[in-house]
Amino acid sequence: MEFSYASSDVDKDNDNDNNNNDDSKFKSKNLDAERRRRAKLNDRLLQLRALMTKAYIIKDAITYIEELDSQVSELKDELLELETRYPPREEIKSSIKDENKFAAKKDMKNYGIEPEVKVNPIDDNKVWIKVVYEKKMGVFTKLVDAITRLGLEFNDTNLTTSNGAAVISSCLEGMNDVEETEEMIMSVISSI
Repeated sequence: MEFSYASSDVDKDNDNDNNNNDDSKFKSKNLDAERRRRAKLNDRLLQLRALMTKAYIIKDAITYIEELDSQVSELKDELLELETRYPPREEIKSSIKDENKFAAKKDMKNYGIEPEVKVNPIDDNKVWIKVVYEKKMGVFTKLVDAITRLGLEFNDTNLTTSNGAAVISSCLEGMNDVEETEEMIMSVISSI
């Protein structure tokens, strides 16, 4: 079946198009304003979200800092509890030194070891020394300092510890008086 259009129908379509064009012009003005309004609203929503995100970040940071602060106070309390339960390290070290000192002296006596210094000449300016003393911290260092202050040089030095005693055997160069060296070493050992 075919349809035919009468001129009146075509005129009506043209009138409708003209009406639509009039409506679209009117609508497009509103659409542009609406688009601008929506764009402005979206921009402000983005700004608000950014502010909200910053606020959440700050809130999370505050919460984290508060948690850390509570952990610090808990650890301080735990540390105070431990300090009251156990003595400070310095007290422990000094008590260990005292125990070792008495143990070394006791061991030496039990084994019949006595402190001694022997100096034997080797050449014109060389001597061999043997020093036996109670094993204590710092004695060897002070002995070496005292001997080097006299202008003597250590060669072939050996340090051995056993049964609470320490034994040093060494060759010293630059020696003139054997008896003076023996007395000086003994005085260093007894002063420590």
